[in-house]
Amino acid sequence: MPSQPGRSSLNVRNATLEDIPRIIALVGKVYPSMDTYSVAMLQGQISIFTDGQVVVEYDGEIVGYAASFIIDGETALKPHTWDSITGGGYASRHNPKGTWLYGMEVCVDPERRRLRIGQRLYDARKELAERYELEGIVFGGRMPNWQRKRKQFPTAKAYLDAVMAQEVADPVIRFQARMGFEPIGVLKGYLPSDTASRGWASHMVWRNPYAVEQKLSANAPPGHKEMVRVATVQFQQRRVESFDEFISNIEYFVDVTSDYRCDFVVFPELFTLQLLALEETRLTPAQSIERLTEYTPHFVEKMRELAISYNINIIGGSHPTRTDDGDIQNVAYVFLRDGSVHAQEKIHPTPSERHWWNILGGDEIITIPTDCGPIGVLICYDSEFPELARKLVDAGAKLLFVPFCTDNRQGYLRVRYCAQARAIENQCYVVMSGNVGNLPGVENMDIQYAQSCILTPCDFRFARDGVAAECTENVETVAIADLDLTDLDWARQEGTVRNLRDRRFDLYKVDWKG
Repeated sequence: MPSQPGRSSLNVRNATLEDIPRIIALVGKVYPSMDTYSVAMLQGQISIFTDGQVVVEYDGEIVGYAASFIIDGETALKPHTWDSITGGGYASRHNPKGTWLYGMEVCVDPERRRLRIGQRLYDARKELAERYELEGIVFGGRMPNWQRKRKQFPTAKAYLDAVMAQEVADPVIRFQARMGFEPIGVLKGYLPSDTASRGWASHMVWRNPYAVEQKLSANAPPGHKEMVRVATVQFQQRRVESFDEFISNIEYFVDVTSDYRCDFVVFPELFTLQLLALEETRLTPAQSIERLTEYTPHFVEKMRELAISYNINIIGGSHPTRTDDGDIQNVAYVFLRDGSVHAQEKIHPTPSERHWWNILGGDEIITIPTDCGPIGVLICYDSEFPELARKLVDAGAKLLFVPFCTDNRQGYLRVRYCAQARAIENQCYVVMSGNVGNLPGVENMDIQYAQSCILTPCDFRFARDGVAAECTENVETVAIADLDLTDLDWARQEGTVRNLRDRRFDLYKVDWKG
């Protein structure tokens, strides 16, 4: 029998984190003269509201993308800009108790327009609005032909009215009208980079004919509980006689926290400095760090085995690592119980790290996908830079882990106060883990001060002082707490203050290079 030619397949599905590079490429292809999304923005969109992010895949190629989130009608139906309503492209203003679906993006590969991909994406949005029993869909639409028709129609409103009256053609507005959308006005300064629309947009809505009126009480209980149990290890630096003894010390805490059914266990920054006790001669600080980098492959493999064996996600403190380009960085390894390993380099080495240990800073802050949702790691000094935490939270992280290593109370309190500030301003949980004890003969590890803790926002649903659990100072121990991720959703939408929602995107934002 002769072979049959393969049949092309088209699939409409929710976007995944693995799709991000292809989505970025698609957006760049569709809008070459406009800014594309960053990896963190797309991580935020997908992590915050997975159902709202849809791709069309044709023969394994992503040829269409639509991004949506839920928001309250008061915000969506009044004048706004794209930056302000989307949280700078992260969809961070998603409100699970909102009543409207907001469309922040639709793009279709120009080489695949005959496949009715745009129609499929709009239909997927309508189905989503109906499934969630929302009042409808709202967005700011492009008016790409207005620039060429501006002499005839000097205002955006006049141009929009003329298109709707079929006096002039605009492919985008006419397509949206065919999809059942109607304009309720125009939006000034909506997307300044859209020069063809002169930065303006049509304010379009589609009303769900199947909508069920719902009166949502501000005091309604949150939805399904999503509990995550975390443990922080306050680890004592002590002399060991072998690498196996060091791993045995780690395994003890992994075993204990696994018995308590913890989802995460956190170890301190540079806790692997304990391995320098194996050296027969006293090393200079630079030599010490150089020596530690030799343990990296063995350390990573053993920690990975522990995560799998004990079915727990391990935040492996941090460990000096030589990178491919020959630099030494302070890297936090995250070992997930599915066997995957992730790395987050310290972005800001302290002056002491740079001077004594020749440690250089990394250049990328990432969210790490786990079975409990996206997380972020800020190594000690990094917690004192609020831009880093804000980027991680905008990308979907609700849990931030701060491994630290401080020698005295002053240094500890700098990290502690900043970590608490990150929990409050980002309405997230922050888990700190530090070293105690000392290592005679090891440079820069003469004394250690720590009071490891698990921090929360400060509002009614959380611990009274914003501290879910904390260790006794300078004693080797473990603190454990159950953290309800839905309480964060409540705080962000209905809390006494709503730091994430109340940001003034019309006044400021942080732009990340690359």
